[in-house]
Amino acid sequence: MDHNDETKATLQAQQPIPTQYGMQGLVAQQPPAQNWMPIPQVSGCPPGLEYLTQLDQVLIHQQIELLEVITDFETQNRYMLKNSLGQQCYYAHEESDLCMRLCCKNARGFVMHIDDNTGKEVIRLTREFKCCAGCCWCANTDHCAFMVNVESPVGNPIGQIRQDHYLWTPYFNILDANGEQIFKIKGPCCICTGPCCPNDVPFDIHPKDTSNPPIGRIAKQYGGFLREAYTKATNFSVSFPMDLDVKMKAVLIGATFLFDMMYFEQQKNNNG
Repeated sequence: MDHNDETKATLQAQQPIPTQYGMQGLVAQQPPAQNWMPIPQVSGCPPGLEYLTQLDQVLIHQQIELLEVITDFETQNRYMLKNSLGQQCYYAHEESDLCMRLCCKNARGFVMHIDDNTGKEVIRLTREFKCCAGCCWCANTDHCAFMVNVESPVGNPIGQIRQDHYLWTPYFNILDANGEQIFKIKGPCCICTGPCCPNDVPFDIHPKDTSNPPIGRIAKQYGGFLREAYTKATNFSVSFPMDLDVKMKAVLIGATFLFDMMYFEQQKNNNG
C-alpha cells in the first residue's frame, strides 16, 4: 500500500459510522468483542433472547470513558454483558440528551439500547424524565416513582421495573407485560461505595413477598481501589434461576441499569 492509500484508509477510519440511531461516531458503536458467546439454537424463544436460555448469571461491565476520567464530563454510558465464562452476549449503550445528563444527573430520562453480537437491538429500556421522581417516601404514586419499561423486541412490552414506597430500605416491584407483580427486589438500607468500601452492594430478588427467601441477586461489585477511586465505571452481577422465563430475565437485567443510574451514578458524580 502506497502513501496515498494509507492516508485515504486513515481518513476513512476516522469518519463517524452511521447507525440506526444516527451519526453518533464511536458513542453508539459496538466495540469489537474478541470472545462472543455462541448463539444458542432455541425454538419458541423470543428473537434475541436465546442467550438467556442458557444463563443463570450475567456480568455487566460499564466501559471506562477517558473523557470522564480526564474532565469529569458526563458521557452516555456503555456496557458489556457477559456470561460467567467471560464470553460477551450483549452490548448496551445509553441514549440521552446532553443537557439532561449535565443538569439532571442520575434523575435524567434515558433509553438503553441492548444489542446482540450482530448489532441488532434486541432489548430496549426506557425511563422517562420526571421532575419530582426519586423520593422513596412519595413513590406510591406514578408521578413520583422511577419506572423503567422493558421491550423485546422493540415495540413489544415484556415488563416493567417500578420503584416502591419505602421509608429506609429500598424496594422495587418487577412486573410482567400485564402489570402483574412477579418479583420484589429488596436493597440494602445503607449504600456505601467508593475505594474505601470494599464490599459488594446486594439487591436481593424475592418472589413477590420479601418474607420468602430470595431466588436471585443483583449485586454491584467492588471494582478495586484504583477503578473505584479514579473512574466512574461500575461492575454488576445478576443471578437468577436457569429455568426462569427469558422475558423475566431480561426485565431483571433492566433493573440493574435502573439501580446503577439511581444509586451509583449519583455516587460517581459526588466522588468525581
